[in-house]
Amino acid sequence: MAALRLGLLSTRIGRALALLLAALTLYVVVLALIDENLLRLGAIAISCLIVLFIEPLAVKYPAASATRRALYWTIDGVLLVGFLITVYWFWITADELWDGVFDFETSHIVTGYFGLLVILELTRRTFGVPLMLVTVLFVLYAVLGRDLPSILQHAGIDPVEIIRTIWYSQDGVFGRSASIVANLVLIFIVFGAILGATGAGAILLKMSFAATGAIRGGPAHAAIMASALFGTMSGSAMANVVGTGVFTIPIIRKRGFSPPFAGAVEAAASCSGLVTPPIMAAAAFFVADFTGTPYLTLIVAALLPALFKYISIFAQVYAEAIRLNIEPVPKAERERLTGDDWLQSLRFFIPILALIAVLVEGRSPALAGAVAMGVAFAVSIALDLLARARGGAVLGGELRDYIRAFAESGYQCARIMVAVGAIGIIIGVVNETGVGIRFAQLLSASEGSLFLTFVFAMLGSLVLGMGLPTLPAYLIIVLILGPAIVQLGEDAGVTLLAVHLFVFYFAALSSLTPPVALAAYAAAPIAGARPFETAIQSVRISLVSFVIPFVFVFNPSLLLIDRFDFFELVWVTARLLLAIWLIATGFAGYDTTGRLAAVFRALRLGAGFAMLYPLFALEAAAFALGALLYIAGRIVRPRTPAGPPAA
Repeated sequence: MAALRLGLLSTRIGRALALLLAALTLYVVVLALIDENLLRLGAIAISCLIVLFIEPLAVKYPAASATRRALYWTIDGVLLVGFLITVYWFWITADELWDGVFDFETSHIVTGYFGLLVILELTRRTFGVPLMLVTVLFVLYAVLGRDLPSILQHAGIDPVEIIRTIWYSQDGVFGRSASIVANLVLIFIVFGAILGATGAGAILLKMSFAATGAIRGGPAHAAIMASALFGTMSGSAMANVVGTGVFTIPIIRKRGFSPPFAGAVEAAASCSGLVTPPIMAAAAFFVADFTGTPYLTLIVAALLPALFKYISIFAQVYAEAIRLNIEPVPKAERERLTGDDWLQSLRFFIPILALIAVLVEGRSPALAGAVAMGVAFAVSIALDLLARARGGAVLGGELRDYIRAFAESGYQCARIMVAVGAIGIIIGVVNETGVGIRFAQLLSASEGSLFLTFVFAMLGSLVLGMGLPTLPAYLIIVLILGPAIVQLGEDAGVTLLAVHLFVFYFAALSSLTPPVALAAYAAAPIAGARPFETAIQSVRISLVSFVIPFVFVFNPSLLLIDRFDFFELVWVTARLLLAIWLIATGFAGYDTTGRLAAVFRALRLGAGFAMLYPLFALEAAAFALGALLYIAGRIVRPRTPAGPPAA
């Protein structure tokens, strides 16, 4: 009983600190009266305390014996007290440390390593072993560099210099990444939570079902639309799957799609929301900062790739619906939007318009997020008062629901900041060892082929991003592979923005790829499917998404800003649309005219992928073949029935 009370007390303290972090996030954006160095330290420190209190070992392992739970509480007590001492020590010496004239003593080294230990343990608790293991490997790389093979070898760094770099410098845990996240990213996590509490998600789902009811496979298309709109703000494919998938996946299954396919559609759509403007999971601000690109320019550049990503998923769902002979939702069962529904949709659209308006005025993205959050709250209150006056349904929550959402957003902010702390360790090692240059040498194994360079970069991005949310995944990938890709890309005329968007896309797609496909694994239990099978299906559905980054790297007009050429845009658009349809029908084995023979499936798949390879002669030949296949399917080949009616 005492252990239960202790767990409840720990959770309440953690929730209170989460509320404080969310409030501080809003305060920093609106008033900005906190010293920058104090902000970095405070954001990391409060976040670590939140995770310690909300995720104590005894609560994470409730089945442990009483003796072991007592040991867990003791460990957490030591971590808590030691971390508080470490933070206090850092705070009172920060100015001298960052002036570069501080004389390190044994106490500084010990407290620094203890802080490093806490960051690693909390990273394990929040994100599992992968990110912690990557961080530990980088620390070991710093220590053992002189004993590694020549391509990775460096002079080695002594323990004092390691902790000076990753804990006591502005390149490490409390460095630039912590500043950007605290100043720009966290406010959008809070905004997304408040928007969810207003009931915007419910009306978005209803509108999506109404818009897609007349299309074959309508509920699956509705899931794609809803996840696109809500996923851009969630910052996590897993959170998006859980938030919208509990409603959409059962309905997709009910229409006749298999459980793995239903889960895969939601996972693919949720992943796609992360690359959708205007917010792009809040990682867009890092892309803008790293590339020196104005934020509005960035979201324009990201618009068409995201659109084609969704078109490709729509096409896969439509082709699968043809294969299963799934008809549109009967007219009597379709959602119908009333005037009141359109009025309630303002819960989503007015805050988004407010966000865009503030950005267009040239104000900071963080302020735009704060304004949008305030507008969302005000619009929700006004619509709820109007609904009560009319005797209608109230979509928004009560005050306690908003407080709960505010606290939950603080907890999600804390999780992100813990990951940023771990990434700060990696940044320190990368800067100190010059490992980015060594990866450039490894990528040079492509022997001058830019295409092979980006293939290697894709594979590296998918591996490095496994098991991580999009923002941490992007940061790790761009830190390790970014300098190498940028250098090789510049030699071939690829813009810096295109390189970073390439990395960002695969950071998002890493949540779909086995063996650590977090989005697919989150969708599988909801769908009642095997996780690995769901992951394979989600990769198949998103296969064109894996090609789109290569397309805009070699066809920069698709980004609408750099080296824009209208005829190139028309050419790449025509190829993408035809390739998407050929690949979707080739995988499904069915076209609108009926079943495809094996030879035609192979030809469609071959032509679809070939016309996206960056070689004009191959593009033109494959496009001509694809066009002939499309026309032949409607004129020459006799119609055959689709698959059996869905159960």
